[in-house]
Amino acid sequence: MLNRRHLLAAGTLAPLPLWLPGMAQAQAKKDTVVLGMTLEPPGLDPTAGAASSIAEITHYNLYETLTKINADGSVSPLLAESWEVSPDLKTYTFKLRKGVSFHNGEPFNAHSVKFSFDRASSEKSTNKDKRTFANLTAQVVDEHTVVILNKEIDPDLLFVLGQATSVIVEPKSADSNATKPIGTGPYKLGNWSKGASITLDAWPQYRNPGSIRIRRATFRFISDAAAQVAALLAGDVDIFPRVSARGIDQFKTNPRYQVVISGSRAKTIVAINERRKPLDDVRVRRALSAAIDRKAVIAGAAEGLGVPIGSHYVPGAFGYVDTTGINPYDVEKAKKLLAEAGVKTPLSLSMTLPPTPYARQGGEIIAAQLAKIGVEVKLQNVEWAQWLSGTYTNKNYDLSIISHVEPFDLENYTRPDYYWGYKSEKFNKLFEQIKLEARPADRSRLLGEAQRLLAEDAANVYLYQPQWVTIAAKNVRGLWKDMPIFINDLSSMYWA
Repeated sequence: MLNRRHLLAAGTLAPLPLWLPGMAQAQAKKDTVVLGMTLEPPGLDPTAGAASSIAEITHYNLYETLTKINADGSVSPLLAESWEVSPDLKTYTFKLRKGVSFHNGEPFNAHSVKFSFDRASSEKSTNKDKRTFANLTAQVVDEHTVVILNKEIDPDLLFVLGQATSVIVEPKSADSNATKPIGTGPYKLGNWSKGASITLDAWPQYRNPGSIRIRRATFRFISDAAAQVAALLAGDVDIFPRVSARGIDQFKTNPRYQVVISGSRAKTIVAINERRKPLDDVRVRRALSAAIDRKAVIAGAAEGLGVPIGSHYVPGAFGYVDTTGINPYDVEKAKKLLAEAGVKTPLSLSMTLPPTPYARQGGEIIAAQLAKIGVEVKLQNVEWAQWLSGTYTNKNYDLSIISHVEPFDLENYTRPDYYWGYKSEKFNKLFEQIKLEARPADRSRLLGEAQRLLAEDAANVYLYQPQWVTIAAKNVRGLWKDMPIFINDLSSMYWA
């Protein structure tokens, strides 16, 4: 920490002025920060799009939620000061924080909470958690009390209400939040230079402005791994969360930087479009899984920073079971499965790859592995917006490599319209049991069954749980060590 120096001239009758000319700027603590991001968000409304890059900029910075998810995965009050849960675990009564307003001056109250939840479940909603909100009913008791009724028991609801899809929006401005975001958070949008950067400025009218030590934050978009390293070394970027792991050794030994290796709840997978033949055949999907050496992918695409997984669940999560032995690496078995399915090789498939380094590098490795069983993979590099529209929305793909970062996203396998098109009545019934089971031991057992079923069905090719790398200037404080959700919480950051 920089200390103020009281300079006295020896032999004089009075001290010199506390600050000599030009010293004020040199001694003032830095209050701006530049963060690097691999992907630019398609918009700034986290309730309207699935891209995690939206929340990385907006969540807890521009918008706030009733609860706040902390770095250790715990939940604490935010816009709600407190809450009570009924004995049947279906009714939540929230006491709301008073004296809170939106950036446009409108008051935050129970009516804005009800509006936000009703909007999230409406027919026009594009909220990726729309099905969750469809089970919720918000009732206004008074200006600062709201009751949330859940049709089902959800032990994770308080966590869910702290996620970006649950942000509270202002009714009059909600429709324009994608480009003109209005929230209750400590920052407002300063400038968006498309393709280059987004700047957030501290909001002077925030309810606790003294707690915010970063006055301006600029997010720079740099997708190329080499360019990311160059920007850090040049000092053009102060913090690069979830940076490409390539080249981190030079930062570990450089006293100018700190390197933080974070855990995650993310699942890096080869997504399979089961609407297309022959990918609708479980034997073909199992063959693809058996042909891919997860450890080689982790070493080559993630610099060794990953843990193999066999289902859409990760070590450390409640109810995790190891399913990596269900579809182990076995090239000869993969060939036999293709033959049993009547597939004549070479089989030609396409694989769309978003611009993230793990996807581009992983695609080359996996294509070489699949070639050994007669599957010819045509790699198609696409920009993030193209992936969201073509692969995710329009389902125009055979295979794709992507990291799903949501902590609780098994429900996506119950959605027939979801981009990978998995359909299983057995899984749907199992997931319904999971949602309704209040006893932890039984819920854990059911979660294990769900993981095994997805692995047996080879619903996707499950690769690894990534460990994320954050590189930052040595004096930056407030970085998250682990990542239960993908955010950059500027309110916790400061310069030492």
